[in-house]
Amino acid sequence: MKYENHCVNDIRIAYVGGGSRGWAWGLMSDLVSAADISGTVALYDIDLQAARNNAIIGEKFNHAPGAKSHWNYEACDTLADALTGADFVVISILPGTFDEMESDVHAPEAYGIYQSVGDTVGPGGIVRALRAIPMFQVIAEGIRDHCPDAWVINYTNPMTACIRTLYKTFPGIKAFGCCHEVFGTQKLLASAYADKFGGETPSRRDIKVNVIGVNHFTWLTSAQYRDVDLFPVYAEMAETYAETGYTKGKDDNWMNNTFDYNQRVKFDLFRRYGWIAAAGDRHLAEFCEGQWYLSSPEAVKAWGFGLTTVAWRKKNLANRLRRSAALLSGEEAVTLRNTGEDGVHQIRALLGLHTMTTNVNIPNVGQIPNLPLGVVVETNAVFSSGHVTPCMAGPVPMNIYGLIARIVSEQETLVEAAFNRDLEGAFTAFVNDPLVTIGLHDARELFDKMIDNTKAYLTEYFD
Repeated sequence: MKYENHCVNDIRIAYVGGGSRGWAWGLMSDLVSAADISGTVALYDIDLQAARNNAIIGEKFNHAPGAKSHWNYEACDTLADALTGADFVVISILPGTFDEMESDVHAPEAYGIYQSVGDTVGPGGIVRALRAIPMFQVIAEGIRDHCPDAWVINYTNPMTACIRTLYKTFPGIKAFGCCHEVFGTQKLLASAYADKFGGETPSRRDIKVNVIGVNHFTWLTSAQYRDVDLFPVYAEMAETYAETGYTKGKDDNWMNNTFDYNQRVKFDLFRRYGWIAAAGDRHLAEFCEGQWYLSSPEAVKAWGFGLTTVAWRKKNLANRLRRSAALLSGEEAVTLRNTGEDGVHQIRALLGLHTMTTNVNIPNVGQIPNLPLGVVVETNAVFSSGHVTPCMAGPVPMNIYGLIARIVSEQETLVEAAFNRDLEGAFTAFVNDPLVTIGLHDARELFDKMIDNTKAYLTEYFD
Protein backbone atom coordinates (compact mmCIF):
# COMPACT_ATOMS: atom_id res chain seq x y z
CA MET A 1 0.00 0.00 0.00
CA LYS A 2 1.07 3.57 -0.64
CA TYR A 3 0.03 6.59 1.42
CA GLU A 4 -0.03 9.73 -0.70
CA ASN A 5 -1.77 13.07 -0.10
CA HIS A 6 -4.21 11.67 2.49
CA CYS A 7 -5.08 8.77 0.17
CA VAL A 8 -4.12 5.10 0.28
CA ASN A 9 -3.38 3.43 -3.04
CA ASP A 10 -2.45 -0.10 -4.16
CA ILE A 11 -4.67 -1.79 -1.56
CA ARG A 12 -5.30 -5.47 -2.26
CA ILE A 13 -8.65 -6.89 -1.21
CA ALA A 14 -9.27 -10.63 -1.57
CA TYR A 15 -12.97 -11.35 -1.99
CA VAL A 16 -13.82 -14.97 -1.10
CA GLY A 17 -17.18 -15.63 -2.72
CA GLY A 18 -16.34 -13.11 -5.41
CA GLY A 19 -18.94 -14.49 -7.81
CA SER A 20 -21.68 -13.02 -5.62
CA ARG A 21 -24.62 -11.45 -7.44
CA GLY A 22 -25.46 -8.98 -4.70
CA TRP A 23 -22.97 -8.36 -1.92
CA ALA A 24 -20.09 -8.04 -4.40
CA TRP A 25 -21.87 -5.37 -6.43
CA GLY A 26 -22.66 -3.47 -3.26
CA LEU A 27 -19.01 -3.55 -2.21
CA MET A 28 -17.95 -2.36 -5.67
CA SER A 29 -20.32 0.58 -5.39
CA ASP A 30 -19.09 1.50 -1.93
CA LEU A 31 -15.44 1.22 -2.98
CA VAL A 32 -15.66 3.60 -5.94
CA SER A 33 -17.73 6.00 -3.82
CA ALA A 34 -14.70 6.48 -1.51
CA ALA A 35 -12.30 9.04 -2.91
CA ASP A 36 -9.34 8.28 -0.64
CA ILE A 37 -8.69 4.57 -1.33
CA SER A 38 -7.93 2.57 -4.47
CA GLY A 39 -6.31 -0.69 -5.50
CA THR A 40 -7.14 -4.22 -6.64
CA VAL A 41 -9.94 -6.62 -5.76
CA ALA A 42 -9.03 -10.29 -6.27
CA LEU A 43 -12.20 -12.31 -6.77
CA TYR A 44 -12.23 -15.99 -5.86
CA ASP A 45 -15.23 -18.27 -6.18
CA ILE A 46 -15.77 -21.99 -6.67
CA ASP A 47 -17.79 -20.78 -9.69
CA LEU A 48 -14.86 -19.29 -11.60
CA GLN A 49 -17.05 -17.96 -14.41
CA ALA A 50 -19.14 -16.01 -11.90
CA ALA A 51 -15.95 -14.40 -10.57
CA ARG A 52 -14.85 -13.58 -14.14
CA ASN A 53 -18.21 -11.99 -14.82
CA ASN A 54 -17.90 -9.88 -11.68
CA ALA A 55 -14.42 -8.76 -12.73
CA ILE A 56 -15.99 -7.30 -15.88
CA ILE A 57 -18.87 -5.75 -13.94
CA GLY A 58 -16.44 -4.34 -11.37
CA GLU A 59 -14.53 -2.48 -14.08
CA LYS A 60 -17.81 -0.91 -15.20
CA PHE A 61 -18.29 0.57 -11.73
CA ASN A 62 -15.15 2.65 -12.28
CA HIS A 63 -16.98 4.56 -15.01
CA ALA A 64 -20.36 4.93 -13.32
CA PRO A 65 -21.56 8.50 -12.71
CA GLY A 66 -20.33 9.58 -9.30
CA ALA A 67 -17.34 7.22 -9.11
CA LYS A 68 -14.52 8.84 -7.15
CA SER A 69 -11.79 6.18 -7.27
CA HIS A 70 -10.54 3.40 -9.52
CA TRP A 71 -10.27 -0.30 -8.67
CA ASN A 72 -8.79 -3.12 -10.71
CA TYR A 73 -10.59 -6.46 -10.64
CA GLU A 74 -9.11 -9.88 -11.29
CA ALA A 75 -10.67 -13.34 -11.11
CA CYS A 76 -8.38 -15.88 -9.45
CA ASP A 77 -8.20 -19.61 -10.17
CA THR A 78 -7.33 -20.58 -6.60
CA LEU A 79 -7.93 -19.31 -3.09
CA ALA A 80 -4.17 -19.01 -2.61
CA ASP A 81 -3.88 -16.74 -5.66
CA ALA A 82 -6.53 -14.40 -4.28
CA LEU A 83 -5.14 -14.31 -0.75
CA THR A 84 -1.46 -13.85 -1.55
CA GLY A 85 -0.42 -10.35 -0.55
CA ALA A 86 -3.92 -9.29 0.53
CA ASP A 87 -4.29 -6.37 2.93
CA PHE A 88 -7.95 -7.17 3.50
CA VAL A 89 -10.05 -10.30 3.03
CA VAL A 90 -13.82 -10.16 2.57
CA ILE A 91 -15.75 -13.40 3.02
CA SER A 92 -19.28 -13.71 1.68
CA ILE A 93 -20.16 -17.27 0.69
CA LEU A 94 -23.18 -19.58 0.61
CA PRO A 95 -22.32 -22.85 2.44
CA GLY A 96 -23.81 -25.24 -0.09
CA THR A 97 -26.62 -24.33 -2.48
CA PHE A 98 -30.24 -23.33 -2.13
CA ASP A 99 -31.12 -27.00 -2.49
CA GLU A 100 -29.34 -27.64 0.81
CA MET A 101 -30.95 -24.58 2.31
CA GLU A 102 -34.36 -25.88 1.21
CA SER A 103 -33.82 -28.83 3.52
CA ASP A 104 -32.49 -26.56 6.28
CA VAL A 105 -35.57 -24.38 6.25
CA HIS A 106 -38.41 -26.64 5.20
CA ALA A 107 -37.65 -30.19 6.40
CA PRO A 108 -38.43 -29.20 10.02
CA GLU A 109 -41.89 -27.98 9.02
CA ALA A 110 -43.08 -31.60 8.80
CA TYR A 111 -42.46 -31.70 12.57
CA GLY A 112 -44.22 -28.40 13.28
CA ILE A 113 -41.00 -26.39 13.47
CA TYR A 114 -41.05 -23.14 11.48
CA GLN A 115 -38.07 -20.90 10.76
CA SER A 116 -38.28 -17.36 9.45
CA VAL A 117 -34.68 -17.29 8.15
CA GLY A 118 -32.97 -20.61 8.91
CA ASP A 119 -29.34 -19.50 8.58
CA THR A 120 -28.19 -18.78 12.15
CA VAL A 121 -29.82 -20.96 14.82
CA GLY A 122 -32.66 -23.45 14.82
CA PRO A 123 -32.36 -26.75 12.95
CA GLY A 124 -31.46 -24.97 9.72
CA GLY A 125 -28.76 -22.78 11.20
CA ILE A 126 -27.16 -25.76 12.95
CA VAL A 127 -26.94 -27.93 9.84
CA ARG A 128 -25.78 -24.94 7.78
CA ALA A 129 -22.99 -24.43 10.35
CA LEU A 130 -21.89 -28.04 9.92
CA ARG A 131 -21.36 -27.29 6.23
CA ALA A 132 -19.79 -23.88 6.78
CA ILE A 133 -17.25 -24.70 9.49
CA PRO A 134 -14.99 -27.00 7.40
CA MET A 135 -15.06 -24.36 4.63
CA PHE A 136 -13.99 -21.65 7.07
CA GLN A 137 -11.21 -23.86 8.38
CA VAL A 138 -9.80 -23.98 4.85
CA ILE A 139 -10.17 -20.22 4.45
CA ALA A 140 -8.47 -19.56 7.81
CA GLU A 141 -5.59 -21.86 6.87
CA GLY A 142 -5.22 -19.99 3.58
CA ILE A 143 -5.11 -16.65 5.36
CA ARG A 144 -2.55 -18.02 7.82
CA ASP A 145 -0.33 -19.22 4.97
CA HIS A 146 -0.70 -16.39 2.45
CA CYS A 147 -1.71 -13.15 4.21
CA PRO A 148 -1.44 -13.59 7.99
CA ASP A 149 -1.46 -9.83 8.65
CA ALA A 150 -4.59 -9.11 6.61
CA TRP A 151 -7.75 -7.78 8.19
CA VAL A 152 -10.61 -10.22 7.62
CA ILE A 153 -14.22 -9.04 7.24
CA ASN A 154 -16.88 -11.74 7.32
CA TYR A 155 -20.48 -11.37 6.16
CA THR A 156 -21.36 -15.09 6.03
CA ASN A 157 -23.94 -16.70 8.33
CA PRO A 158 -24.02 -18.32 10.79
CA MET A 159 -21.83 -15.41 11.83
CA THR A 160 -20.93 -16.56 15.36
CA ALA A 161 -19.84 -20.05 14.28
CA CYS A 162 -17.89 -18.71 11.30
CA ILE A 163 -15.91 -16.14 13.30
CA ARG A 164 -15.28 -18.67 16.07
CA THR A 165 -13.91 -21.08 13.45
CA LEU A 166 -11.54 -18.50 12.00
CA TYR A 167 -9.98 -17.82 15.40
CA LYS A 168 -9.97 -21.45 16.50
CA THR A 169 -8.14 -22.44 13.30
CA PHE A 170 -5.73 -19.48 13.23
CA PRO A 171 -5.54 -17.76 16.63
CA GLY A 172 -3.43 -14.94 15.20
CA ILE A 173 -6.07 -13.91 12.68
CA LYS A 174 -7.41 -10.34 12.67
CA ALA A 175 -11.05 -11.05 11.86
CA PHE A 176 -14.39 -9.49 12.66
CA GLY A 177 -17.94 -10.11 11.53
CA CYS A 178 -20.22 -7.39 10.18
CA CYS A 179 -23.99 -7.35 10.51
CA HIS A 180 -26.43 -4.54 9.74
CA GLU A 181 -29.29 -5.69 11.99
CA VAL A 182 -28.48 -3.14 14.73
CA PHE A 183 -28.65 -0.38 12.11
CA GLY A 184 -32.36 -1.03 11.63
CA THR A 185 -32.99 -0.59 15.34
CA GLN A 186 -31.02 2.67 15.34
CA LYS A 187 -33.32 3.85 12.53
CA LEU A 188 -36.37 2.79 14.55
CA LEU A 189 -35.09 4.77 17.55
CA ALA A 190 -34.53 7.77 15.27
CA SER A 191 -38.17 7.46 14.12
CA ALA A 192 -39.32 7.21 17.73
CA TYR A 193 -37.47 10.43 18.52
CA ALA A 194 -38.97 12.24 15.51
CA ASP A 195 -42.47 11.00 16.35
CA LYS A 196 -42.10 12.21 19.92
CA PHE A 197 -40.42 15.58 19.39
CA GLY A 198 -41.14 16.42 15.75
CA GLY A 199 -38.65 17.80 13.27
CA GLU A 200 -36.32 15.95 10.98
CA THR A 201 -35.57 12.28 11.68
CA PRO A 202 -31.97 11.95 12.94
CA SER A 203 -29.42 9.87 11.08
CA ARG A 204 -29.10 6.38 12.52
CA ARG A 205 -25.37 7.07 12.98
CA ASP A 206 -26.24 9.80 15.49
CA ILE A 207 -28.17 7.32 17.66
CA LYS A 208 -25.58 6.20 20.22
CA VAL A 209 -26.24 2.73 21.61
CA ASN A 210 -24.56 0.14 23.82
CA VAL A 211 -24.72 -3.22 22.04
CA ILE A 212 -24.58 -6.50 23.93
CA GLY A 213 -25.26 -10.14 22.99
CA VAL A 214 -24.57 -12.46 20.08
CA ASN A 215 -25.18 -12.00 16.38
CA HIS A 216 -28.85 -11.68 15.43
CA PHE A 217 -29.73 -11.75 19.13
CA THR A 218 -28.27 -8.40 20.09
CA TRP A 219 -29.73 -6.12 22.75
CA LEU A 220 -29.28 -2.47 23.66
CA THR A 221 -28.72 -1.51 27.30
CA SER A 222 -28.56 2.20 26.55
CA ALA A 223 -29.65 4.43 23.67
CA GLN A 224 -29.23 8.17 23.37
CA TYR A 225 -29.62 10.99 20.85
CA ARG A 226 -27.68 14.05 21.89
CA ASP A 227 -28.81 14.63 25.48
CA VAL A 228 -32.02 12.58 25.21
CA ASP A 229 -32.30 9.15 26.84
CA LEU A 230 -34.23 7.17 24.22
CA PHE A 231 -35.39 4.34 26.49
CA PRO A 232 -38.49 6.22 27.77
CA VAL A 233 -39.22 7.32 24.19
CA TYR A 234 -38.96 3.75 22.95
CA ALA A 235 -41.07 2.47 25.85
CA GLU A 236 -43.86 4.81 24.79
CA MET A 237 -43.59 3.60 21.19
CA ALA A 238 -43.63 -0.06 22.29
CA GLU A 239 -46.81 0.47 24.32
CA THR A 240 -48.53 2.44 21.57
CA TYR A 241 -47.79 -0.07 18.81
CA ALA A 242 -47.64 -3.33 20.79
CA GLU A 243 -50.78 -4.73 19.16
CA THR A 244 -50.76 -3.06 15.75
CA GLY A 245 -47.07 -2.90 14.98
CA TYR A 246 -45.25 0.16 13.65
CA THR A 247 -45.66 0.58 9.89
CA LYS A 248 -44.93 4.27 9.38
CA GLY A 249 -43.32 4.79 5.98
CA LYS A 250 -44.50 1.43 4.63
CA ASP A 251 -47.06 1.11 1.84
CA ASP A 252 -50.13 -1.12 1.99
CA ASN A 253 -48.25 -4.02 0.40
CA TRP A 254 -45.40 -4.08 2.91
CA MET A 255 -46.12 -7.68 3.98
CA ASN A 256 -45.42 -8.84 0.41
CA ASN A 257 -41.75 -8.06 1.07
CA THR A 258 -40.43 -11.33 2.46
CA PHE A 259 -37.86 -9.51 4.61
CA ASP A 260 -40.18 -6.92 6.12
CA TYR A 261 -41.75 -6.87 9.59
CA ASN A 262 -43.69 -4.42 11.78
CA GLN A 263 -41.59 -4.55 14.98
CA ARG A 264 -44.18 -6.39 17.11
CA VAL A 265 -41.68 -9.06 18.22
CA LYS A 266 -39.21 -6.36 19.19
CA PHE A 267 -41.86 -4.46 21.14
CA ASP A 268 -43.04 -7.63 22.89
CA LEU A 269 -39.51 -8.50 24.03
CA PHE A 270 -39.03 -4.97 25.36
CA ARG A 271 -42.26 -5.19 27.35
CA ARG A 272 -41.18 -8.58 28.76
CA TYR A 273 -37.61 -7.69 29.72
CA GLY A 274 -37.14 -3.92 29.65
CA TRP A 275 -34.21 -4.02 27.23
CA ILE A 276 -34.27 -3.21 23.51
CA ALA A 277 -33.87 -6.27 21.28
CA ALA A 278 -31.76 -4.90 18.45
CA ALA A 279 -32.07 -7.31 15.52
CA GLY A 280 -34.92 -7.67 13.05
CA ASP A 281 -38.02 -9.57 14.14
CA ARG A 282 -37.35 -12.45 11.70
CA HIS A 283 -34.06 -13.17 13.44
CA LEU A 284 -35.15 -12.45 17.01
CA ALA A 285 -38.03 -14.90 16.80
CA GLU A 286 -35.66 -17.79 16.03
CA PHE A 287 -33.74 -17.33 19.28
CA CYS A 288 -36.86 -17.58 21.43
CA GLU A 289 -38.89 -20.60 22.44
CA GLY A 290 -40.56 -21.98 19.34
CA GLN A 291 -44.07 -21.50 20.63
CA TRP A 292 -43.63 -17.79 21.29
CA TYR A 293 -43.62 -16.39 17.77
CA LEU A 294 -43.10 -19.32 15.36
CA SER A 295 -45.74 -21.83 16.41
CA SER A 296 -47.48 -21.73 13.00
CA PRO A 297 -47.59 -19.70 9.79
CA GLU A 298 -50.76 -18.08 11.08
CA ALA A 299 -49.03 -17.02 14.30
CA VAL A 300 -46.11 -15.63 12.33
CA LYS A 301 -48.45 -13.50 10.23
CA ALA A 302 -50.25 -12.28 13.35
CA TRP A 303 -46.91 -11.18 14.80
CA GLY A 304 -46.28 -9.09 11.69
CA PHE A 305 -43.41 -10.83 9.93
CA GLY A 306 -43.00 -13.60 7.37
CA LEU A 307 -41.38 -16.95 6.67
CA THR A 308 -38.76 -16.46 3.96
CA THR A 309 -39.16 -19.49 1.72
CA VAL A 310 -36.30 -20.99 -0.23
CA ALA A 311 -38.56 -20.98 -3.28
CA TRP A 312 -38.51 -17.19 -3.01
CA ARG A 313 -34.72 -17.24 -2.66
CA LYS A 314 -34.38 -19.39 -5.80
CA LYS A 315 -36.65 -17.04 -7.73
CA ASN A 316 -34.65 -14.08 -6.51
CA LEU A 317 -31.42 -15.80 -7.60
CA ALA A 318 -32.85 -16.30 -11.08
CA ASN A 319 -33.62 -12.58 -11.22
CA ARG A 320 -30.09 -11.73 -10.09
CA LEU A 321 -28.61 -14.03 -12.74
CA ARG A 322 -30.65 -12.20 -15.37
CA ARG A 323 -29.42 -8.90 -13.99
CA SER A 324 -25.82 -10.12 -14.09
CA ALA A 325 -26.23 -10.94 -17.78
CA ALA A 326 -27.77 -7.51 -18.40
CA LEU A 327 -24.90 -5.75 -16.62
CA LEU A 328 -22.35 -7.78 -18.57
CA SER A 329 -23.94 -7.04 -21.94
CA GLY A 330 -24.52 -3.36 -21.20
CA GLU A 331 -28.28 -3.76 -21.47
CA GLU A 332 -28.40 -2.38 -17.92
CA ALA A 333 -26.04 0.40 -16.89
CA VAL A 334 -24.07 0.12 -13.66
CA THR A 335 -25.23 2.69 -11.12
CA LEU A 336 -23.90 3.58 -7.70
CA ARG A 337 -26.00 3.12 -4.60
CA ASN A 338 -25.23 3.66 -0.94
CA THR A 339 -25.53 0.22 0.64
CA GLY A 340 -25.54 1.55 4.19
CA GLU A 341 -22.99 -1.10 5.16
CA ASP A 342 -19.94 -0.19 7.24
CA GLY A 343 -17.35 -2.40 5.51
CA VAL A 344 -15.62 0.28 3.42
CA HIS A 345 -15.80 2.76 6.32
CA GLN A 346 -14.10 0.12 8.50
CA ILE A 347 -11.38 -0.40 5.89
CA ARG A 348 -10.76 3.34 5.75
CA ALA A 349 -10.58 3.54 9.54
CA LEU A 350 -8.09 0.67 9.75
CA LEU A 351 -5.97 2.51 7.20
CA GLY A 352 -5.91 5.57 9.49
CA LEU A 353 -8.17 7.77 7.35
CA HIS A 354 -10.72 8.32 10.13
CA THR A 355 -11.94 6.77 13.39
CA MET A 356 -15.34 5.16 13.95
CA THR A 357 -17.33 3.12 16.44
CA THR A 358 -19.72 0.40 15.28
CA ASN A 359 -21.02 -3.02 16.26
CA VAL A 360 -18.97 -6.08 15.28
CA ASN A 361 -18.63 -9.77 16.10
CA ILE A 362 -15.30 -10.60 17.73
CA PRO A 363 -14.03 -12.87 20.54
CA ASN A 364 -14.90 -11.86 24.07
CA VAL A 365 -11.83 -10.48 25.81
CA GLY A 366 -13.85 -9.09 28.69
CA GLN A 367 -16.16 -6.63 26.97
CA ILE A 368 -19.03 -8.79 28.28
CA PRO A 369 -17.61 -9.94 31.63
CA ASN A 370 -20.30 -12.49 32.51
CA LEU A 371 -19.90 -14.50 29.31
CA PRO A 372 -16.93 -16.87 28.79
CA LEU A 373 -13.70 -15.47 27.44
CA GLY A 374 -13.04 -16.42 23.82
CA VAL A 375 -16.64 -16.94 22.74
CA VAL A 376 -17.75 -14.70 19.89
CA VAL A 377 -19.98 -11.84 21.00
CA GLU A 378 -21.42 -8.76 19.35
CA THR A 379 -20.62 -5.40 20.92
CA ASN A 380 -19.37 -2.01 19.79
CA ALA A 381 -15.72 -1.59 18.89
CA VAL A 382 -13.57 1.40 17.98
CA PHE A 383 -11.90 1.24 14.57
CA SER A 384 -8.71 3.28 14.23
CA SER A 385 -5.39 3.01 12.44
CA GLY A 386 -4.43 -0.67 12.62
CA HIS A 387 -6.71 -1.43 15.58
CA VAL A 388 -10.15 -2.82 16.41
CA THR A 389 -10.66 -2.13 20.11
CA PRO A 390 -13.77 -3.64 21.71
CA CYS A 391 -15.81 -1.31 23.89
CA MET A 392 -16.67 -2.37 27.42
CA ALA A 393 -20.35 -3.31 27.07
CA GLY A 394 -20.81 -4.47 30.64
CA PRO A 395 -22.51 -7.64 31.85
CA VAL A 396 -25.56 -9.11 30.19
CA PRO A 397 -28.55 -8.12 32.38
CA MET A 398 -29.59 -11.11 34.45
CA ASN A 399 -33.19 -11.23 33.21
CA ILE A 400 -31.96 -11.91 29.63
CA TYR A 401 -28.77 -13.72 30.61
CA GLY A 402 -30.35 -17.16 30.35
CA LEU A 403 -31.62 -16.47 26.83
CA ILE A 404 -28.17 -15.44 25.60
CA ALA A 405 -26.08 -17.93 27.61
CA ARG A 406 -28.14 -20.80 26.19
CA ILE A 407 -27.24 -19.73 22.65
CA VAL A 408 -23.56 -19.27 23.56
CA SER A 409 -23.49 -22.81 24.94
CA GLU A 410 -25.20 -24.16 21.81
CA GLN A 411 -22.74 -22.43 19.49
CA GLU A 412 -19.69 -23.58 21.44
CA THR A 413 -20.98 -27.16 21.49
CA LEU A 414 -21.67 -27.01 17.77
CA VAL A 415 -18.27 -25.61 16.78
CA GLU A 416 -16.43 -28.17 18.91
CA ALA A 417 -18.48 -30.98 17.37
CA ALA A 418 -17.80 -29.72 13.85
CA PHE A 419 -14.05 -29.50 14.46
CA ASN A 420 -14.12 -33.11 15.65
CA ARG A 421 -16.44 -34.10 12.76
CA ASP A 422 -18.70 -35.45 15.49
CA LEU A 423 -22.33 -35.65 14.41
CA GLU A 424 -23.42 -36.98 17.80
CA GLY A 425 -21.98 -33.90 19.44
CA ALA A 426 -23.78 -31.76 16.86
CA PHE A 427 -27.03 -33.50 17.74
CA THR A 428 -26.57 -32.36 21.34
CA ALA A 429 -26.60 -28.75 20.13
CA PHE A 430 -29.51 -29.51 17.81
CA VAL A 431 -31.81 -31.03 20.42
CA ASN A 432 -31.10 -28.21 22.91
CA ASP A 433 -32.04 -25.44 20.46
CA PRO A 434 -35.07 -23.33 21.54
CA LEU A 435 -36.91 -24.04 18.29
CA VAL A 436 -36.64 -27.83 18.66
CA THR A 437 -39.83 -28.23 20.66
CA ILE A 438 -40.41 -31.88 19.73
CA GLY A 439 -39.65 -35.13 21.54
CA LEU A 440 -36.24 -36.74 21.54
CA HIS A 441 -37.22 -39.51 19.10
CA ASP A 442 -38.63 -37.06 16.57
CA ALA A 443 -35.64 -34.75 17.01
CA ARG A 444 -33.31 -37.64 16.22
CA GLU A 445 -35.33 -38.55 13.16
CA LEU A 446 -35.38 -34.96 11.90
CA PHE A 447 -31.66 -34.47 12.47
CA ASP A 448 -30.81 -37.65 10.58
CA LYS A 449 -33.05 -36.64 7.67
CA MET A 450 -31.49 -33.19 7.44
CA ILE A 451 -27.98 -34.61 7.55
CA ASP A 452 -28.85 -37.12 4.84
CA ASN A 453 -30.46 -34.40 2.69
CA THR A 454 -27.24 -32.35 2.69
CA LYS A 455 -24.65 -35.13 2.92
CA ALA A 456 -23.02 -34.07 -0.36
CA TYR A 457 -21.57 -31.13 1.60
CA LEU A 458 -20.88 -33.15 4.76
CA THR A 459 -18.57 -35.85 3.39
CA GLU A 460 -15.84 -35.11 5.95
CA TYR A 461 -18.19 -36.20 8.73
CA PHE A 462 -18.46 -39.67 7.22
CA ASP A 463 -14.80 -40.31 6.34
